[in-house]
Amino acid sequence: MATSSVASSSVGLDVPGLVSQLMAVERQPIDKINTRVASYQTKISSFGTISGLVSGFQTALQSLKNSSLGFSATPSDTSIFSASAGSTAAVGTYALNVTKLAQAQSLVAVGQASSTAAIGSGNATVVTFDFGTTNGAVFTSNGSGTKSITIDGTNNTLQGISDAINAAQMGVSATIVNDGSGTPYRLALTSTNSGLSNSIKITTDAVDATVAGFLTHDPAGAQNLTQTVAAQDANFTVNGIALSNASNTITDAIQGVSLTLTKLTTTPATLTVTRDTSAVSTAVSGFIDAYNALASQLKSRSAYGSATAQGGALAGDGTLRLMQDQLRGIFNTAASGGTLTYLSEVGVAFQADGTLKLDSSKLNSAMASNFSDVTNLFSSATGFATRLDAWATSALSPGDGLIATRTDSLNTSIKDYNDQLSKLEARMAALQKRYTATYSNLNMLLISMNGTSSYLSQQLSNGA
Repeated sequence: MATSSVASSSVGLDVPGLVSQLMAVERQPIDKINTRVASYQTKISSFGTISGLVSGFQTALQSLKNSSLGFSATPSDTSIFSASAGSTAAVGTYALNVTKLAQAQSLVAVGQASSTAAIGSGNATVVTFDFGTTNGAVFTSNGSGTKSITIDGTNNTLQGISDAINAAQMGVSATIVNDGSGTPYRLALTSTNSGLSNSIKITTDAVDATVAGFLTHDPAGAQNLTQTVAAQDANFTVNGIALSNASNTITDAIQGVSLTLTKLTTTPATLTVTRDTSAVSTAVSGFIDAYNALASQLKSRSAYGSATAQGGALAGDGTLRLMQDQLRGIFNTAASGGTLTYLSEVGVAFQADGTLKLDSSKLNSAMASNFSDVTNLFSSATGFATRLDAWATSALSPGDGLIATRTDSLNTSIKDYNDQLSKLEARMAALQKRYTATYSNLNMLLISMNGTSSYLSQQLSNGA
């Protein structure tokens, strides 16, 4: 009798693969939400870029506003004085003679053999400094008030006295110099403010006679320090008018002009104040560059896609359209208060692609013929730089600005989607567990049934 054998094999399910396929279908809503969240995050990043460009544009606008009010101040001899002009200066030429430079008084004490040896007994002695004008033996305080230090056993050395004076920061600087003599160490004091009214008067309560004898310098009494430099005001003339100043930096001699005197004159020097047209040209160029960078990004990021080009990250976004509309409205609204009303009149014109371009010759011509109206066009209350600056401030406002409002909205949407994702992920975890259990049980049943079928087939085959 012929016999046959049937090889048994396990016919089971690929449970992990089956569950993976089922979960891929179940996770499609999650994938769609993740895609949307990624899109919103890209939008937020784009608005961050736009915010940076608006900020850069505003910086350029502020430079333009400031430069259009500016003047240049040019000395005929920079070794005699330097000068700068502000927005209140007046165009003109000024003759300047300098006969004295302002000086700060300097005093020096008698020499000591050591900078660390004790001076006096160490009994606490109050040393008082006053500042004012000295005229012979008469001292008139300038009213800034007296300042005092105490010299005692902790600081009654040359170095200690110097350190105490400097630590008090009272208008006197102290240092120790070495003159190379047998008693070389000398305390040198200098008023930190120049001018006749900042001479130094030093008195003590004389508790320690040695300290008093070392430091006292009173025009009406003992003068134990030697004056090496006298306090002195700067004396000069502007267009023949005699003037003086306690400092060599002078801000009130010529309207809107700051002068710093550095040398005496032998012949009159000349200061020429003119409109700073080069600064305006530079600022206008900076304004155009900053606007073009902003406009280019607004255009590309809001563009719709096509068969041959991908759309911008903010295509169709209403905030970007509103920003573009607001900018167009400002550029299309005339400035008032002067003969120039539009930027094109000073050589700033739009090109076909929406960018601005500068005609430098036209701008220079406008500044040469009517600088004040150029200033008005940019910097008046209705000027373009003023209105565009206000627009930038509004757009960048952290509370209710266009960019912040739209970014907050996108972040809120992302939060809502993330909440949905958390719930869906929890549901997916439970569903995957259920699918795994169900198909694992089914797999065990199929394997059991397959074993039974193999057994019965074998028994029938043996019975035959």
